[in-house]
Amino acid sequence: MLSINGNININYTEPEELRNHIGKTVTLRGSIYKIRNMSGFAFVILRTRRSMIQCIYSEEFSEFPLELLKEEACVILTGDVVAEERSKTGFELRMKQVEFLSSPAEELPIVINNKVVEASLDTLLDYRPITLRNEKERAIFKLQEGICRGFRDFLTSRQFTEIHSPKIVYAGAEGGANIFRLDYFGREAYLAQSPQFYKQMMVGVYERVFEIAPVYRAEKHDTSRHLNEYISVDLEMGYLESFHELMQMETRMLQYTIDFLRREYAQELALLQVKVPDITSIPAIRFHEAKQLISDRCKREIKDMEDFEPEEEKLLYELIKKETGSDFVFVTHYPTKKRPFYAMEDKDNPEVTYSFDLLFRGLEITTGGQRIHNYEEQIKKMLTRGMNPQAFGSYLMLHKYGIPPHGGLGLGLERFTSRLLEQNNVRYAALFPRDLKRLTP
Repeated sequence: MLSINGNININYTEPEELRNHIGKTVTLRGSIYKIRNMSGFAFVILRTRRSMIQCIYSEEFSEFPLELLKEEACVILTGDVVAEERSKTGFELRMKQVEFLSSPAEELPIVINNKVVEASLDTLLDYRPITLRNEKERAIFKLQEGICRGFRDFLTSRQFTEIHSPKIVYAGAEGGANIFRLDYFGREAYLAQSPQFYKQMMVGVYERVFEIAPVYRAEKHDTSRHLNEYISVDLEMGYLESFHELMQMETRMLQYTIDFLRREYAQELALLQVKVPDITSIPAIRFHEAKQLISDRCKREIKDMEDFEPEEEKLLYELIKKETGSDFVFVTHYPTKKRPFYAMEDKDNPEVTYSFDLLFRGLEITTGGQRIHNYEEQIKKMLTRGMNPQAFGSYLMLHKYGIPPHGGLGLGLERFTSRLLEQNNVRYAALFPRDLKRLTP
């Protein structure tokens, strides 16, 4: 904090900081968020990096005409901090002087300074560089920052090493048609569907690794739950005795992160009126048992015994919530046919795998499980699926030259954020979403 001409110059202002300067003159930087003309004075809301500061304009003490102020103008504002019990923050700033750094060249095409941006999802996204300035819209992604901080703090405290794997790859980890192809100097390459191969490789180096990074899926789904580019929180850990250790690790990670948000992001939680989930424990149910439970309790015919339909995920959540109070449920032992070639099969029942999904408020947010670490076993499974092991030479090095029993998981950041905020479309939790129709902004 610097003193300029006797004023306290505050570059980054939280209300708590300004309350400490009641009775003093301060200089702030920010944008004019909203102007409300009253009789003989005006309320002016200044948007700073994280907060909204209530300012008062009056000819009695303001040394400039109100007409100079425009919403979304970037300014350096000097004023007196005065106690005001009627203000949410307990103070207000009486504006004395203003220096303009920039002003909008045109009137905004959409109103952003109401409590919510009253517009369709498409309009909200079309004007994303502007609509993100809304107090609640930007709070979503401040909270998402906190989620990543919580995950990262937890994992590093558990001896996980953060890695950064390539996003241009020679083969798709998940296989199938949902992969973006590109021309890599005359060679065919792909955008990574996940960091799967690389985080398995790095288990042989660091034992425990994680990555928070974008992944790409060329899925032609135009639904409220799908994105073609999303942020995946991936972890992989070695020397597993059971894939249940992964579920326990994720449970603890979520517990830590929710507590972290309560401590560090209470402002955003309150603004967005978040119903913070209790994660004392997370129940688990086997896949086929879950399918039967839904069928029996909801009088619903089972149409697909190899995967969940979206409606079944919602119904399972409702049943689990009613019985246990949990917003989460692990579903384990997914069918082998629906899991990737590196998924380890149950030794007692090869038709299912040592794998799981985590559902949060009726939506799958995590997929994980134990991987095959034996070279011969992995080759055999690839051949059974009609795959050519020679095309995966660099990946199979980790099996050929020794790798500990290991497994991991991938959590979709946007899906987790969306369910935490109980949004009805994952695009609300994506900064600049990419889907079938959207490539800009």
